[in-house]
Amino acid sequence: MERLLYKNLLEWKNSKDRKPLILKGVRQCGKTWLLKEFGKKNYEDVAYFNFEGNDLLQKIFSQDLDVIRIIEELSILNNKVIKPNNTLIIFDEIQFCNKALTSLKYFYENAPEYHIVCAGSLLGIALAKPLSFPVGKVDFLELRPMNFYEFLLANNEQMLIDYLEKDNMKEQPTFENKLINYLKYYYIIGGMPEVVDKWVNTKDIEQIEKIQDIILNSYELDFAKHAPISDTPKLSLIWDYIPKELSKENSKFVYGHVKPGARAKDLEDSLQWLISAGLCYKVNKIEKPNIPISSYADMQSFKIYMCDVGLLRRKAKVDASIILSNDSQVYTEFKGAIAENFVLLELISLNDDIPFYWTSGNTAEVDFVWQLKDKIIPIEVKSGENIGSRSLTLYRQKYNPSLALKISMKNLDIQDSIINIPLYLLWNLKNYIK
Repeated sequence: MERLLYKNLLEWKNSKDRKPLILKGVRQCGKTWLLKEFGKKNYEDVAYFNFEGNDLLQKIFSQDLDVIRIIEELSILNNKVIKPNNTLIIFDEIQFCNKALTSLKYFYENAPEYHIVCAGSLLGIALAKPLSFPVGKVDFLELRPMNFYEFLLANNEQMLIDYLEKDNMKEQPTFENKLINYLKYYYIIGGMPEVVDKWVNTKDIEQIEKIQDIILNSYELDFAKHAPISDTPKLSLIWDYIPKELSKENSKFVYGHVKPGARAKDLEDSLQWLISAGLCYKVNKIEKPNIPISSYADMQSFKIYMCDVGLLRRKAKVDASIILSNDSQVYTEFKGAIAENFVLLELISLNDDIPFYWTSGNTAEVDFVWQLKDKIIPIEVKSGENIGSRSLTLYRQKYNPSLALKISMKNLDIQDSIINIPLYLLWNLKNYIK
């Protein structure tokens, strides 16, 4: 299964100033698999160590941080000599051992010839004790669930991707129906690698939903495992509320909707916990679209989206048959929520940054405002072919942006500084902008 982050790992391996690498990401997004696969293909040997529940491994780091001694004892534990430059050392679930985190500093300073990669949950790394974290002594990469491009690759559609990436793709693609079907299945399946792999090999919706349920249940178990006991009910309340919020016409997050009478001070810490765990994204409102865009954010007004559209669909209990249907009316409102969540995740994948949204009182709202280098780009999202947008028109009249996007199921069209781009071609956006 091909992941786009693989090329970043190759760049890290060949870097002259290589530091120990921490690969962050939400649980179940494929960090361990990717690191093992990378090691198999690019090193003579892989030495894998998992810190979760491994007292003997943690004891190696509890004595001192002499890297020569640590390597020697890790080699014994591995039953094979760990060779500099030729063995990839993988520390999995490193957040369970603060001393191991600290040791990365000394590996960088005293033994840079050892190639070390670490996998850890976003939450676990964030909760590491301050004194244990090797600030400035490690490299970071973040792995997310598979985007739509990677989903096409997993379905053996490299030739289709190559065709769509050609410079002459300025009209309705020949394979529109095929792409629409893939998009519908992506809404159902999402990008969790285990779920995608099961789909590719079985095409069985029932089996993929069982895996989705296991993943969702594991997240709930993490609430009790990592969060303070008093916060667990609040986490569950917010987590269960997200699909309901997204299905509303005005999806601004309101604490009082999660629990009647609740205010920010009651729930904001729990919400931040979910964000730190990578389970959801917070999209803030901006007052005006100037650079740097983050300077104009209203931190009190925001929307919340989930980390994966397949998990969103499953958590909302939207049956797969409804998404595959072309004429069901019961899906109308949530169809927009899934499309909007999908667009957010694709934008983050394209630019490794979270966009904003814009409102003008109660009269207009633009779904996303995205900074791409020196451009501030307003983005309107529609789940169907209707691309009419009074809000985007008002925004353009007020700020006169050099470029705007309408993302829907309408055919690809570029004119008058507006790109109308189908949802299923969003992964190719940067080429259209060029």
